[in-house]
Amino acid sequence: MLWIPATLAAAAAQTARNATQRRLTETIGTAGATQVRFLYGFPFALVFLSIALTLSGERLPRPDGGFFAFVVAGAVAQILATALMLAAMRERSFAVVTAYVKTEPVQTALVGLLILSDPVTPGGLAAILVATAGVIVMSGVGRGAGASWRPALLGLAAGAFFALSAIGFRGAILALDSGGTLIRASTTLAWGLGLQTLILTAWLLALDRPALTGSLRAWRPSIAAGFLGALASQFWFLGFALTTAANVRTLALVEVLMAQAVSRRLFAQGTSGREWLGLVLVTGGVGALLWFHA
Repeated sequence: MLWIPATLAAAAAQTARNATQRRLTETIGTAGATQVRFLYGFPFALVFLSIALTLSGERLPRPDGGFFAFVVAGAVAQILATALMLAAMRERSFAVVTAYVKTEPVQTALVGLLILSDPVTPGGLAAILVATAGVIVMSGVGRGAGASWRPALLGLAAGAFFALSAIGFRGAILALDSGGTLIRASTTLAWGLGLQTLILTAWLLALDRPALTGSLRAWRPSIAAGFLGALASQFWFLGFALTTAANVRTLALVEVLMAQAVSRRLFAQGTSGREWLGLVLVTGGVGALLWFHA
């Protein structure tokens, strides 16, 4: 059951990181704020790996071709997911976009079943569906002007890519044939963030140098976002090493509740009656998931 506190810690750190990145989009744009998560997070991932090796006394696992296939897929999917999420957050409230993104557990469960043969129990599936219904109600898809569909589609697409990244990284962790849970999670995190830093830095150097230089100028908030991102990923990967990605991503819906609090305090964004109903469903679904795994 250690995956539960690991996931809760990851959700808290990710909420703080998303809020920091969301503010960075206003000064350095979506591409620059996306790069911050990886460029400034990679050094912290190496620190976490060094600490894990020191504490465990183990050696680094030797990655094989299967590991690299999974980690590259997870890394690319997470870059796309982060960019889509930040683009949506420029058009809708922080909490509502978080709700769009958090439709991912159903997609994660299905992809995990197909690719990794991760089991989904009837009770677990019911909990996932209830919690996902909550984020759909909360987001208000289909309400309001047609322009509201753009952030909705961006957020839903981000959720799909986050689902693919979760499966990719869990697959990479499972592909390592040596090392304990902490070592395999930390090794995968270091490789993942390293690849993401290389990919996105090369992309920005070729196509958007102002975004890259902007992220370097805004180094103070960027360091904070990088640390929070690496910390969140460290706990996500620990969760992936201990249970299915669908379980981790469903419990991670508590991030919607955290985002609601952030929206009210930092961005002065209120909560409607429909959003409160969605929050109740999310909470109920997460509670049911924990009950079935107690």
